[in-house]
Amino acid sequence: MPQARKRFGQNFLQDGQVIADIIACLAPKPNDRCVEIGPGLGALTFPLLKKVNVLETVELDRDLIPLLLEKSKSVGQLHVYQGDVLTFDFHTLAHPPQKLRILGNLPYNISTPLIFHLLAQLDIIEDMHFMLQQEVVDRMAAPPNSKTYGRLSVMVQYHCQVESLFVIPPGAFLPAPKVYSKLVRLTPHVTKPDVVNNETVFAEIVRLAFNQRRKTIRNSLKDKISDAIFEKLSLSPLLRAENLTVRDYVNLANAWIES
Repeated sequence: MPQARKRFGQNFLQDGQVIADIIACLAPKPNDRCVEIGPGLGALTFPLLKKVNVLETVELDRDLIPLLLEKSKSVGQLHVYQGDVLTFDFHTLAHPPQKLRILGNLPYNISTPLIFHLLAQLDIIEDMHFMLQQEVVDRMAAPPNSKTYGRLSVMVQYHCQVESLFVIPPGAFLPAPKVYSKLVRLTPHVTKPDVVNNETVFAEIVRLAFNQRRKTIRNSLKDKISDAIFEKLSLSPLLRAENLTVRDYVNLANAWIES
C-alpha cells in the first residue's frame, strides 16, 4: 500500500464506521454529480461509487491515480483529474442546471485557502461535506463574541449554512494526525439573509477588521469607515472585530459603498 506523503498533507481515512457515517450524512442519489477532493487510497471513493452513477475526483498525487482507476473498474465509473485543487476550476465539471456536491478529507495545510477558493465558485455548488481539523470547523461555525469567531467565520457564514456534524478521532486515519477532525456540511444560501452590494469590498472590510483584531474597529477600519457611518448604523466604533455580526459587516460594506 502506498505510504502517505507528508508534503501532500496525506492522512488516509481507514475507519469503516466513520466512512459509513459520512456516506449516511451525504445521502447520495444515483444521479448526483459528486466530486471528491483528494480521494487518496479510495476509502470513501469506492463506497460512494456504489451509490452514484459517475464519480469525479481531483487528486494531486500522480502515483495514486493508476491504483484508483484500476480498482474502480469493478465498482463503477470513476473520473480522476490530476491537479492542484487550489487552482482547479470546478466550473469545468458542472452541467447546469445540475449543481455539484463536493466532498473530501481535506489536508489540514490547505483547508482554509481551499474553502475560500470554493466560496468563489458557489454558483455551481449544491453542497459541500468535508473532513477538517476540528479547530477549523469550530471557527467556521463560531458565533460573534467568541475567541474562535474570525474572518473565516464571517465569510463562510455569509455564503453558507454551516452544520458541524460529528467528531472524527485521530485513529480513524493512517497515519493518525495529532488532532481531532470534524465532518462539516456547507450549504450555499439559496437566498442570503443579508446581501452586500459589492462582495470585493465586503471581503476587504472583513479582512481589515480581523487583521488586527485586538484593535477597535474604528482603528482597524479607519481607512474605510468614517465615524459618520458608525453613527448612521448605530454601531459603536469602540467594538472589536469579533463583536460584529455578519449583518454588521454587510451593513458596513454597503454603507461605505453608498457614502
